[in-house]
Amino acid sequence: MRREYDFSKGVRGKFYRKGAELRLPIYLDPKLQSKLERIARRKGKDVSEIVNQWLRKDVELFEDLA
Repeated sequence: MRREYDFSKGVRGKFYRKGAELRLPIYLDPKLQSKLERIARRKGKDVSEIVNQWLRKDVELFEDLA
């Protein structure tokens, strides 16, 4: 690593995009991911659809408890 860097030709906000959404990566336990992939394949859906459906139900459950 250098002691100093020259930012005199840098451009502020070059990659800024107003309204851009940040999608957080979620890392699953490998065994759980394998099970979810099998379920998704059986249902003919994407793993993200299965996980979102599952999480929606759990969130509803927790909201009902509160």
